[in-house]
Amino acid sequence: MTAPVILKAYDASWASIFEREKRHLMAIAGEWNHGGIEHVGSTAVPGMVAKPVVDIMFGVRSLAGSAPAIDVLVESGYQYWPYKAEVMHWFCKPSDTFRTHHLHLIPFESPLWRERIQFRDLLRSNRDVAIQYAQLKRKLAATHKEDREAYTEKKWPFIRQALQNA
Repeated sequence: MTAPVILKAYDASWASIFEREKRHLMAIAGEWNHGGIEHVGSTAVPGMVAKPVVDIMFGVRSLAGSAPAIDVLVESGYQYWPYKAEVMHWFCKPSDTFRTHHLHLIPFESPLWRERIQFRDLLRSNRDVAIQYAQLKRKLAATHKEDREAYTEKKWPFIRQALQNA
C-alpha cells in the first residue's frame, strides 16, 4: 500500500527542510552531483497547496554514471524505486507508505530537468496559473486519493499546456 494523496496548505518550513536535506545529500552523495540541487514541485512554490513531501531534483552527469549513488542513498535511509528509470533514479524517504521526501537524480539540463525548473518558476511568477493548478490538484486529490499514479498523470495535460502558453 502506498501513501494516499492528502494535500496540505503551504508550510513555510518546507524551504528549510529542503535546505537541510540538500546539505545532507551533498555530504553523502556530492561526488555524483553535477549542476546543483533544486527544490521543485509544489512545496517549492510559496502559497501552493501540496502533498507535504519535499521534492528534490539532484543533477547528475548521467544516469549510468550516478548508478553507484543508489546504494549510498539507500544506506542513508532513502528507498529506491525504478520509476521512470529511463529518465531518472527515483527515491522516497522514509518509506513508500509515509513519505516526507522524494528525490529525483536527473541528468542536469536534460529536457526533464528544464521542464521541472520552468514549471516551478512559472507557478512562482504567475498567480493565475498557480490558482488554476491548485484547483486542479484539489479536484484530483478528491477523486484519486488512493491512486498517486493517476493523480500525478492527470496533472500532466495542465502542465504541458501551461508550459506551452508561457
